[in-house]
Amino acid sequence: MNKTFNFFLVSDSTGETVDRIYLALKAQFPKNIYKIHHFAFMRTTTQTATLIKACKGTENPIILYTLVEKKTTNHIINECKAFNIPCFGLLDYLIPQFEKIFKQKATLKPSGQHVLNKEYYKKIEAMQFTLQHDDGQKLDTAVDADIIILGVSRTSKTPTSLYLGERGFKVSNIPLVQHQILPDNIFKSSATKVGLVIDPSRLFDVRKTRINILNDKLSSAYINMNTIETEIKTSKKIFTLNKIPIIDVTRKSVEETAAAIIKIIEIQKQND
Repeated sequence: MNKTFNFFLVSDSTGETVDRIYLALKAQFPKNIYKIHHFAFMRTTTQTATLIKACKGTENPIILYTLVEKKTTNHIINECKAFNIPCFGLLDYLIPQFEKIFKQKATLKPSGQHVLNKEYYKKIEAMQFTLQHDDGQKLDTAVDADIIILGVSRTSKTPTSLYLGERGFKVSNIPLVQHQILPDNIFKSSATKVGLVIDPSRLFDVRKTRINILNDKLSSAYINMNTIETEIKTSKKIFTLNKIPIIDVTRKSVEETAAAIIKIIEIQKQND
């Protein structure tokens, strides 16, 4: 029987950083059973006492934390030693090392990464643009995007666009529909253009699931295998004709697809 581990993800801010580290660790040990307990905005010894009490009441507790305030951190470390609870500070090693490299003291300010600066407002603007240009909307201003994502229906264009938007990229995603011709300015745009493709069998499964969820009995062409194969074949021709990089999303997560797009952008910048 697989062992169950209770992960306590502790942060003095929103907990995004520790969440991602946890997911990366979990992926390396898939046979275990995991339960997650979130403790965000941890800044007082009273809160740490609640944390330790919760740990003591669970099986195989492990604490991962991203805290910068030393008093709170030391309290957690001492309590974990006393009760033999595995405890790992994700910034405890890095911050002192970078203090040496930069030859300056860290501010040790909680939520320091969540500042309302130009970078933050740029990200908000990118998200607004991406939402407004989802699924072929506002084609007249789609060319103002940083990235234009093209592909047939159900190739993860929207979630990939939203993920990139959250990263600060203005994204337009445009569906390729049979017998519909896109404006030339889309292909002539200075935006990085990317074509998404998928294995026809996988696309059939994805579309069939969507049809069943929507209880749509009239969309037989949407899940016709011959039609799907023609759509994919045509999309590849369009991408090749316009020299648009192609990414096969069949076995890719949204994060992996987005990373591949960012890599394409980097390569294009190097070649400019």
